[in-house]
Amino acid sequence: MSVDQRDGDVATGADSSVVAHHSEAEAAERFAVRSAAALLGTMGIGIGFGVLTALVRTRWEPMQTADQTVTDHLVAVVADNKALQSIVTGITELGATSTLVVVLTVATIWLLLRRLPRLAVYVVLTAAGGLILNPVVKELVARLRPVVDEPVYTTHGWSFPSGHAMSSLVCYGVVLLVFTPTWQAGARRAATVFAVGIVIAIGVSRIALGAHYLTDVLGGWLLGTLWLVLATVAFHRWRRDARIDSTGPLPGDVAPAEEDDLRPVPVQHPPTLPHPWQGIGELAVAWVLLVGGLVGIGKLVRTLDTATAVLGWDHRVVAMLAEHRNSTLTSILGVFGEIGNTIAIITVALIVAALAVGIARSWRPVLFLGMALLGEITLFLTTAAIVDRDRPRVAHLNPDLPPTASFPSGHVAAALTLYAGTAALVWATTRRWQYRVFAAAALLIPALVAAQRLYAGAHHPTDIIGSILLSSIWTAIVWWVVRPVSTGDRSALSQARPAGAVHPRADRLPNRPGPPRPAHGGADDALAPARPAGLERR
Repeated sequence: MSVDQRDGDVATGADSSVVAHHSEAEAAERFAVRSAAALLGTMGIGIGFGVLTALVRTRWEPMQTADQTVTDHLVAVVADNKALQSIVTGITELGATSTLVVVLTVATIWLLLRRLPRLAVYVVLTAAGGLILNPVVKELVARLRPVVDEPVYTTHGWSFPSGHAMSSLVCYGVVLLVFTPTWQAGARRAATVFAVGIVIAIGVSRIALGAHYLTDVLGGWLLGTLWLVLATVAFHRWRRDARIDSTGPLPGDVAPAEEDDLRPVPVQHPPTLPHPWQGIGELAVAWVLLVGGLVGIGKLVRTLDTATAVLGWDHRVVAMLAEHRNSTLTSILGVFGEIGNTIAIITVALIVAALAVGIARSWRPVLFLGMALLGEITLFLTTAAIVDRDRPRVAHLNPDLPPTASFPSGHVAAALTLYAGTAALVWATTRRWQYRVFAAAALLIPALVAAQRLYAGAHHPTDIIGSILLSSIWTAIVWWVVRPVSTGDRSALSQARPAGAVHPRADRLPNRPGPPRPAHGGADDALAPARPAGLERR
């Protein structure tokens, strides 16, 4: 090698080291600027909450007057419109403790199913801290709730800061910070806008219902943001101290090997419905034929009911149940009547869909449940409108029921579709007898819903039979078209990972002696989180 060439190599190496040093300096500068901005922002939030709390404690008159004016104006708008009052009440329930506990519980179970225990701990501790912190601050401030001329909502406890505003910000903020960092930028922005909109709507609803002042809601948002930031920073430092590499400042900034575990489905996955137009056509044809059959049966039942005594037993059963009503039985069965209503069905369906995706790593279970319930409600509404059968001639426990639309029962059809579909998913994806017994037990729920509808005088036995035909046939058709659990999915659920595969975090797992695992999995692996067959982690 010539002297000139050696000199050139030395110069090139020197230039590279200078560039690398410059890049490191720029990265350090960006980190310092962002850290300073985050620190200043956190301090600003803390100072703002402290100042607001001091003004509330001292009952500063201008603030009190402005608070009362805003509350009176919004409450007056809601009080004059019953429909708006119902909407606002529904929005405020999105921030209720029961709703948020369900959301966070589902998120925690989902993370445990995906074997992400650290993130599950973050969710639990952050949520628990928020639920503990709010009542403590309320007791310290002890502010009375607003007094309005036309009360539209009743609640108890102290007013500052708003528990709904704080808890909803913490809950939906945790969900965003954990689940969205692995999403595409557009989906992440849309989710952020949606979550922020929900939090703002919940805060405004608390003022409009007369449950809080404006400053209560602002205080809840400030305290919730402060707690969320502190919990997130503490979690980041915990991961750094545990020497977990390749993680960012947000809880959902996980190592590349864990990204697919945090996504609902892997980036590379089989199509949810390989032939969508064919599937839509099959479902449409089946829907039309099933409507025709149900309408024919309903018209026949209505004719026999009015023109002959063939269905006399149909009325005697309902009359006998009405004669033997008592307060205890009414209270017990009333629970199952609520389980079959629309809100309960939607809530349970969303929970089941989320957990099904967590286990199967596929959108097919969601598509199956969605199509089954959508078809059920449209079949019920169409059939009930055409048949137009009178309800039983007994005293109804629900006097607000419409006088017609008895055949078929919507409550029973919806409950049977949801719980039978859930039982089928569990039965098809596990060999463990405990889970299969649980799946079979789930079928008792629609049976008890049917008993409540008969006991309440809302339906005849033949209406229940019509609902069973509607639900069972339609659910079976949707299962056949969508195939929510394919052979590959069952194999993946029975086998946590392919034989011979190395755990993606094996370098951080201790060597533990124990018996060798079977090559093809067994019943003990039945509900392990699945990855679609033939796909490997990116």
